[in-house]
Amino acid sequence: MFKHRHPYAPFIPENATKLIVGTLPPPRFSIGELKPGDVNFCYGSIDGLLWPILNTIFDLQLKFETTDEAVLQRKHFLKSRGIGVCDIVKSTEREKIDASDLGMKNIELRDVLGYLKKYPKIDTLLFTGGNSKNGPEYFFRKHLKSYGLSLKVDCDEVPRIHSFVYEGRAIKTVSLTAPSGAANRAVGSMPFYKQIKQTNSNFNTFDFRVLQYRNFF
Repeated sequence: MFKHRHPYAPFIPENATKLIVGTLPPPRFSIGELKPGDVNFCYGSIDGLLWPILNTIFDLQLKFETTDEAVLQRKHFLKSRGIGVCDIVKSTEREKIDASDLGMKNIELRDVLGYLKKYPKIDTLLFTGGNSKNGPEYFFRKHLKSYGLSLKVDCDEVPRIHSFVYEGRAIKTVSLTAPSGAANRAVGSMPFYKQIKQTNSNFNTFDFRVLQYRNFF
């Protein structure tokens, strides 16, 4: 059984008003066997789409390489925009060493609400995935339940928006379409995607995410 620990502490600037919440990076980040082009930071997988999406939205001219400069570029962006990253899975066990959410067992969650208490300016959580089993929203619902709290539906269309009240603060959650290739099939079946695709044959699943994420970052 492989013990998969999150390799990065939460990165939360003092001015953070938004918090990106995922699960955890692929196992290679925990054992230090990065691929060429990986960035040694949150969402740094060369196969992931979060940083390419943000790079497109904000014209960041990011480097996609395993260098300190690439890490510093991302940290500078997050600080400048008041965005933190706090993945919800602290550690898990896997029989197969891969990045599958469904392959996680004996999961230990981070105390995300504890971080919300520590950083009182945060009013929005951006989940990099929905409520499917072992996704970030799924785990956050379990986390809230342990505090006797639950999410209230504000918008039931993709991306789904919920809210909850914690220590007198109204906090919004947005379940973005996952920034991974595994979600492309789901994107392709969405009526909104099909509608745009009919009028623009060059429109693709990456463009769809850029359009969606732009509204919340």
